[in-house]
Amino acid sequence: MSGYGYGQGFALIVVLFILLIIIGASYIY
Repeated sequence: MSGYGYGQGFALIVVLFILLIIIGASYIY
Protein backbone atom coordinates (compact mmCIF):
# COMPACT_ATOMS: atom_id res chain seq x y z
CA MET A 1 0.00 0.00 0.00
CA SER A 2 2.52 2.60 1.16
CA GLY A 3 4.99 1.48 -1.49
CA TYR A 4 2.37 1.88 -4.21
CA GLY A 5 1.38 5.30 -2.89
CA TYR A 6 5.01 6.38 -2.80
CA GLY A 7 5.52 5.22 -6.38
CA GLN A 8 2.35 6.96 -7.53
CA GLY A 9 3.35 10.21 -5.85
CA PHE A 10 6.86 9.99 -7.31
CA ALA A 11 5.42 9.41 -10.80
CA LEU A 12 3.14 12.44 -10.37
CA ILE A 13 6.11 14.62 -9.36
CA VAL A 14 8.12 13.39 -12.37
CA VAL A 15 5.24 14.18 -14.76
CA LEU A 16 4.81 17.68 -13.30
CA PHE A 17 8.57 18.26 -13.52
CA ILE A 18 8.65 17.21 -17.19
CA LEU A 19 5.67 19.44 -17.99
CA LEU A 20 7.42 22.33 -16.23
CA ILE A 21 10.55 21.80 -18.36
CA ILE A 22 8.51 21.63 -21.59
CA ILE A 23 6.53 24.78 -20.74
CA GLY A 24 9.70 26.56 -19.65
CA ALA A 25 11.52 25.63 -22.87
CA SER A 26 8.56 26.77 -24.97
CA TYR A 27 8.45 30.06 -23.06
CA ILE A 28 12.21 30.68 -23.36
CA TYR A 29 12.44 29.86 -27.05
